[in-house]
Amino acid sequence: MRIDEYRKYDGLGLAELVANREVTPRDLLDCALGQVKSIDPRLNSVVRVMSKQADEQLTRPLQGPFAGVPFLIKDLSQDYAGLPTSSGSRSLTDLAMPEHSTVVQRWLDAGLVIFGKTNTPEFGAKGITEPAVHGATRNPWDRSRTPGGSSGGSAAAVASGIVPVAGANDGGGSIRIPAACCGLVGLKPGRGLVPSGPTFGEPMHGAAVQGVVSRSVRDTAAMLDVLAGGEASSGYLPARPDGTFLSRVDKDPKPLRIGMYAVTSVNPSPHPQAVAAMESAAKTLTDLGHTVELLDAPPYDDKSLNREFLLAWFTYLAWEMDEVKRRTGCGDDAFERDTRIMAALGRAASGIDYLDAVEGRHVHVRALATYFETYDLLLTPTLAELPPKIGAFDLAKPLQMASDLLLRSRTAGLLRHTGIVDQMIDDNISWIPYTQLANVTGRPALSLPVHWTPDGLPMGAHFTAPLGGEALLVQLAGQIERAAPWVDRYDTLD
Repeated sequence: MRIDEYRKYDGLGLAELVANREVTPRDLLDCALGQVKSIDPRLNSVVRVMSKQADEQLTRPLQGPFAGVPFLIKDLSQDYAGLPTSSGSRSLTDLAMPEHSTVVQRWLDAGLVIFGKTNTPEFGAKGITEPAVHGATRNPWDRSRTPGGSSGGSAAAVASGIVPVAGANDGGGSIRIPAACCGLVGLKPGRGLVPSGPTFGEPMHGAAVQGVVSRSVRDTAAMLDVLAGGEASSGYLPARPDGTFLSRVDKDPKPLRIGMYAVTSVNPSPHPQAVAAMESAAKTLTDLGHTVELLDAPPYDDKSLNREFLLAWFTYLAWEMDEVKRRTGCGDDAFERDTRIMAALGRAASGIDYLDAVEGRHVHVRALATYFETYDLLLTPTLAELPPKIGAFDLAKPLQMASDLLLRSRTAGLLRHTGIVDQMIDDNISWIPYTQLANVTGRPALSLPVHWTPDGLPMGAHFTAPLGGEALLVQLAGQIERAAPWVDRYDTLD
């Protein structure tokens, strides 16, 4: 099979070729490995090639909706038994995992041939993918820019044609942000629909969920069918719609009422191309018979939500760093400076501060529930700025020196009194102020690649749905994809 033929198909399309005996799983795996060899040195999306494990899979019968399709998993919270899950950290590069994550096992049961792991920032703690241990991943559309994060490696691999769909996860936008940066479909399921076990229960109190990035809506829907549903160690059994998510893709939704906004307190002047992405989606929606209304302001306190989100994030990161030290015996020098700074800020918060942030989520849940009494969906840009340049968020030298001094003297909690906190908030949130809402409230959300800038950069439109709204998002995404298709748009990588 030629590479140009391989790239034309989404995951289900490749699986159909295998089922019809037009190609073999070996043919497809060879194409994927060939793409890694020829393309990935310029992108750095794949941090571990698993040829031995893939070869072993090919010795067994492959069954399921994606039988024979090459697949990459994210090197964070998607454990493959016998191999390390580095989480983008030097501290975990040698610690083999004892068992498959539930989602990894479900992908294997669906017939996917897992042949590698993709790059991620340390502990997935940033919206960019530039870990010290593996180096920066680059955006296939513009290699001077980030593919986003924390699923940036997976997004770059899909956008460059290494695979049609890849594993991802999302604790603050980490499926949707790289999907927008790389021109892909990125669906964050609602809280509890997809399990995170067996090792984890509900990471970040349920804010973090598992999923994929893909080129087509039908791959995203079929993957949700593969992943959705509780397990024995789940805290509860999630409700599922009648029928499959895939069956909804070809069914237009009823006319919807959708509110939209772009201006936030965190970023009162989003980039014109970010606004254009939202407006492009709005025009398509209007042409399809939906009603789209511009809101005066976000229907929730976005400034409060984002500060609470970061406080909880920093505190969780402090716990995660300590937990890794207990498991591995490593010291602080095994972690990146930014990770140690964020963890120090988390430790400086009291238990009451942390509970205020976590329990305060219900205020935003109620505000969003009130909004959905009037509207069916909420529309924003996915990004407030163009995908940043590689290295754009490196700390300035004076702040590096000050933070190093405070970290060495174990007085890093004083960092909250310096400009570093404001800089981190700006770096982490101002270019992506829209995605955290869905994580905090546990609602499903979706980024669609509806717009390209004059310079050829993709920009996404972002939809947030009510509780249980995954099926509606899939329906609407399918309708938009038919009206304004993007699957045949490829990056400009040679």
